[in-house]
Amino acid sequence: MVLMGLNGPVDTPEDDPRALATGRIGVASVSFFGLAAAAPVVTLITLVPVSLAAGSGPLVPLSFAALAVLLVLFCGGYAAMIRRLPSAGAAYTHVARGLGRPAGLAAAWLALAGYQAIQFGLYALAGAAATPLARSWFATAGAEWTVPWWAGAAACWALVALLGTMRIEVAAGVAGLLAVAEAAVLVGVGASNLLAPAGGRITAESIRVDAATIDRPVLGLLLAAGVLAFAGFESAGVYAEEALRPRRTAGFGAYGAVVLIALLLGGLSWSMIVAAGPDRITAVAGARGGDLLFALAGERLLPWAVTTARVILVVGVLAGVLALHHAMARHLHAMGREGVLPSVLAGAGRRTGAPRAASLTQTLAVGAALAGAYAAGADPGPVTARWMILGGALSILLLLLVTALAALLHLNRAPGGESAWGRFVSPLLSTVSLGSLVYLAFRDLPEILGLPAGYPLVRAVPAAIGGCVVLGLAHAALVRWRWPERYAGIGLCGTAVVVTPYPKIPEQRTPGAHRPERVEF
Repeated sequence: MVLMGLNGPVDTPEDDPRALATGRIGVASVSFFGLAAAAPVVTLITLVPVSLAAGSGPLVPLSFAALAVLLVLFCGGYAAMIRRLPSAGAAYTHVARGLGRPAGLAAAWLALAGYQAIQFGLYALAGAAATPLARSWFATAGAEWTVPWWAGAAACWALVALLGTMRIEVAAGVAGLLAVAEAAVLVGVGASNLLAPAGGRITAESIRVDAATIDRPVLGLLLAAGVLAFAGFESAGVYAEEALRPRRTAGFGAYGAVVLIALLLGGLSWSMIVAAGPDRITAVAGARGGDLLFALAGERLLPWAVTTARVILVVGVLAGVLALHHAMARHLHAMGREGVLPSVLAGAGRRTGAPRAASLTQTLAVGAALAGAYAAGADPGPVTARWMILGGALSILLLLLVTALAALLHLNRAPGGESAWGRFVSPLLSTVSLGSLVYLAFRDLPEILGLPAGYPLVRAVPAAIGGCVVLGLAHAALVRWRWPERYAGIGLCGTAVVVTPYPKIPEQRTPGAHRPERVEF
């Protein structure tokens, strides 16, 4: 059976070649996808040591707790929108329905650019993450092993390419296994820190903050940087169509991802303070830098356990790349299904129900970019990776803001069965809070990136984000001018819409024209 849709003929769900598999994954799988996309172990070796070295101390774990509360507020409105609009486009669909089609396409390009930047940052980290392991496993007398970035990136790329076109249950199982392994080892490291605290006991100083001495600009910087560490949890929404309960599972999965990320980041950062001592953590973090997590573990655990912890860094990078690949593939699939990108991207595997065409396109694009970087002689290190991850996360933070605002407007424009919490209170509070954090993040961008205010990259990041917004608006204008029927379908999730054609207006004929002899001249 074929219905007439806004973008042309549309198959019904049972024979639609663009339909993703339904009823495949549950809340736990969605939560683990969100946890993997945020890559908490990467935050623990990049952002947390820098914050502790700056003297923030107990404010670091407390800021993660405060940000978790804020993002739970966001999830209230986000889950309500998922219940109304369960779509692989997630935020793109929500913004299109709440703020209009041009804003929706701007949000789509923000999401694609943000996820791609974070993904490239993780690829750049792959070699650096594997190098210490190679040295400990394969080093011989007088020789040291160094894993080039491209080798680690190529290995990750190959595995992700393989899993990208498989059934979602397989990818979810692998991502879940990697995320659980990452979380389990981090919990073990944190427990070892707490069981062997500096000075022999855990003191209240490790968590005490004197409100009278808080440096408010530093607190604002810490909150702005900390919220970037959660970027990726919102990708839970793209799995709504494939979930066991499309209108419920993805929303609950977003809640679960926020809680898991907050527990790991807050708990591990606090355990580092306890292990080094509240009075010494600033000096120790400054001396150890990104190796702080493993250095503290090395003082308390056997060498094989420390090696296992280093393996988890590689695992975290791989899990993050895999989760971000799936999120981007589903965004591309949703945009292809609605006709704003080539419709070939909407193709789904007949046996797997995975967004096969979008996944292959994403794989080829990333492979070409990595090959180009290798051919150009690029050698991105951990610092470059950190810049890319933070720049991408800033794009996602702006996406969260417009998504919260879209939820507030859409849910109250046509109230449904949502509670006042999900429809009004949660979106309103999260819009105000996220708006404040976006302001702080752009204001303190030089400090977040660790660069002077006049450095070109400090200006390039906002310019790139602004360019994505302009690209989305221009894209919407082009689609509206060239394909108005496709423009009308933006944000409709590619569902079949029955279009009733206008009745044909009869021609106006001259009275008596059928009998020429009776026409007066």
